[in-house]
Amino acid sequence: MTRTSQPSPATSPAARTVVVTGGASGIGTGIAEAFSEAGERVVVADVSAAGAKSAAAGMGAEHGEVDIGDAASVDAFVADLENRFGAVDVLVNNAGLAGGGGPLVELDVDVFDTCVRVNFRGTFLMTRAMGAHMARHGTRGAIVNISSIGSRQPTPGLGHYEATKAAVDALTRSAAIELAAHGIRVNAVAPGPVYTPMTAGFASNDEARTAWEARIPLGSIAQIADVVPAVAFLASDDARHITGVSLPVDGGQLLT
Repeated sequence: MTRTSQPSPATSPAARTVVVTGGASGIGTGIAEAFSEAGERVVVADVSAAGAKSAAAGMGAEHGEVDIGDAASVDAFVADLENRFGAVDVLVNNAGLAGGGGPLVELDVDVFDTCVRVNFRGTFLMTRAMGAHMARHGTRGAIVNISSIGSRQPTPGLGHYEATKAAVDALTRSAAIELAAHGIRVNAVAPGPVYTPMTAGFASNDEARTAWEARIPLGSIAQIADVVPAVAFLASDDARHITGVSLPVDGGQLLT
């Protein structure tokens, strides 16, 4: 696993260690930047070592390479974190993808398998390893999963993706009740559509964007900055009595 040579200058001895998966781009980078700016020690984790290193350098953070869908990679990553920093306080399970789209009856099985491997298996493996790590260290930590309102409101052509996010919501609830005895809180943030590199193609299509925004009572697709505060809140002590929830950040789309 690769790493930066120096932690953020803003990091204090009392700062928490925050791990953000999929931190090399999109929502993950925005989340990592927010924690770093708040003075936390941030580890940008990504399957792309070069991407993680580049993103981390831009915010003075640490970085690491991990394939969240591979159990051995996850275990090695967590062991390395423990050797470097001791206890990790916050995990943000952000890494995710759609991998493609189309009607379920025509969907390529490889697209389905890839989506399940990253979104569901990856979130499970990271929660499994980091939950055990936090419990072992006696850390009253927080895990925040990035879900989607698609887990509750279907969009034709995205059934495979939305099924994985429904699984993430179920995993969030199960982990919350199982880890509560250790003082570890597990919650999720469920965005609607967000402008990111993953949605760039869709967002550049005026017709598609207008049609989607017509479904949103507040009238616009979210920016990354609209999602980040919900993650920061659920990871903070202000949310110390909240666990097992999936918080929509969707401009009211679930109301329609």
